[in-house]
Amino acid sequence: MENLADLLQSSGAVKFGDFTLTSGRKSSFYVDVKKASTKPAILALISKMMSEHIGEEKLLAGMELGAVPIVVGLALESGIPYVILRKGKREHGTGKQIEGEYQAGQEVLIVEDVATTGGSIVKSADILREAGLTVSRSLVVVDREEGATEALTEVGIELIPLVRMSQIRRN
Repeated sequence: MENLADLLQSSGAVKFGDFTLTSGRKSSFYVDVKKASTKPAILALISKMMSEHIGEEKLLAGMELGAVPIVVGLALESGIPYVILRKGKREHGTGKQIEGEYQAGQEVLIVEDVATTGGSIVKSADILREAGLTVSRSLVVVDREEGATEALTEVGIELIPLVRMSQIRRN
């Protein structure tokens, strides 16, 4: 079986050129995990690999949009329930920012597609912590190795990547 770094490349998820990232930074490459995670075989592999890193967490969480298929796949693989985080509070209906059931005090594992600076994971942790949940770890498919590990350590979160960008570049 191909390894995940190879699959990300062969699926077209790794692109080279001029890109502006979510953080506003400019980059000569882009990792579009959505392009890979929409393929059932690759999503199944990601889910299986992530399930091997689950610890004491009783709940999974993923921020819309890129993390949603991954957190669903991991929930199906592990049997652990999940919540979906909205980037902003809804202005209609219930006004919720967290969709799904949870209980204050639960340990949550944040799932994300790509980590660059760690900003999205910090935002997810802030939303979860504000709701009374506990966060100490985050699983990502790809760590771009651009400061996320250090930024997350500062807020008490361990970053666990399945693949680092340096591994993708070696292929």
